[in-house]
Amino acid sequence: MEAFEYSPNPGRVVFNSGTIKTLPEELKRLHLAKPIILSTAEQVDQAKNVETILSGHVEVAGIYSNAAMHTPVEVTEDAVKFASSRGADSIISIGGGSTIGLGKAISIRTSLHHLAVPTTYAGSEMTPILGETKDGQKTTRSDPKILPGTVIYDVDLTMTLPVWLSSVSGINAIAHAAEALYAQKRNPIIELMAQEGVRALASSLPEIVATPDSRPARSQALYGAWLCGICLGSVGMSIHHKLCHVLGGSFNLPHAQTHTIILPHAIAYNAPKVPEAIEKLAKALPDSDGDAVKGLNVLLNKIKVQRGLRELGMKESDVDVAADLAVRNAYWNPRKIERDPIRELIRRAWAGEDARSDL
Repeated sequence: MEAFEYSPNPGRVVFNSGTIKTLPEELKRLHLAKPIILSTAEQVDQAKNVETILSGHVEVAGIYSNAAMHTPVEVTEDAVKFASSRGADSIISIGGGSTIGLGKAISIRTSLHHLAVPTTYAGSEMTPILGETKDGQKTTRSDPKILPGTVIYDVDLTMTLPVWLSSVSGINAIAHAAEALYAQKRNPIIELMAQEGVRALASSLPEIVATPDSRPARSQALYGAWLCGICLGSVGMSIHHKLCHVLGGSFNLPHAQTHTIILPHAIAYNAPKVPEAIEKLAKALPDSDGDAVKGLNVLLNKIKVQRGLRELGMKESDVDVAADLAVRNAYWNPRKIERDPIRELIRRAWAGEDARSDL
């Protein structure tokens, strides 16, 4: 057994169906009585539902429904002013990574307790990591204070999640676990969680595509997303997450779709240097035949997701720009970061090609 260190992140997790109705009880347990509710403009009805659940129990400071992709700093600053002007003593974020990211950004600036209610599988709610965008550049920081204090997983909230969003946010979650398997500070606890998380999502996502209202599949996917989120919040990430931050922040590409397209190519890039990790990943992927890259290609084709960055609006001329950005700052990765193979990785992802282990 190799030496390792493991420091579990603090925080309370409640997982079941119908758990959103426990929000009044959770606030009471924390002695909080005036939350601000966050959402995107598209999910404001869910925020209003939270307001209804809280009615008669606490005073809602207000609903802020301007959460945006990549957590723009100007939106956060506006939301902080909104919360302060309303005298909010806590934050409830309901939605995916955009809304939960905003909640984390407000919380780290104000020290308000953050209760996250995820409605997708992205996993941001389980991490002390915050990515923010300013002037077209995305920066990431990590601080234990960024981690939401309470996470409410309600399977019911995912039952109507569109199939396409279920698919890409599920692969986004798998990406966290995949990179955790070869993280610099990996440990056996996180490796077990990573394999179980990948297994849960890789088996449930095709079932969700075939039968969107399958409660067992939805429950299994949310369980997998929780595990994968823990992985992301516990160990460092590498080339996959770096590339996705560069592509998303610099070219305004949608977060989950970008993760989905890049993942098999990033795994193919690192595979020669981390054979044991790749073997563990392959075992968690159906139809891999011992080849994790093949397993990911098969899974993405099975759930019918977009495979090319050009489908998301990225220009071919952006490939070289992205490659330059990806190698600009040094960061740890099991394989040396070299511009030519990184450029080819991005080109293949742009073109929508199947990943190949010959980078």
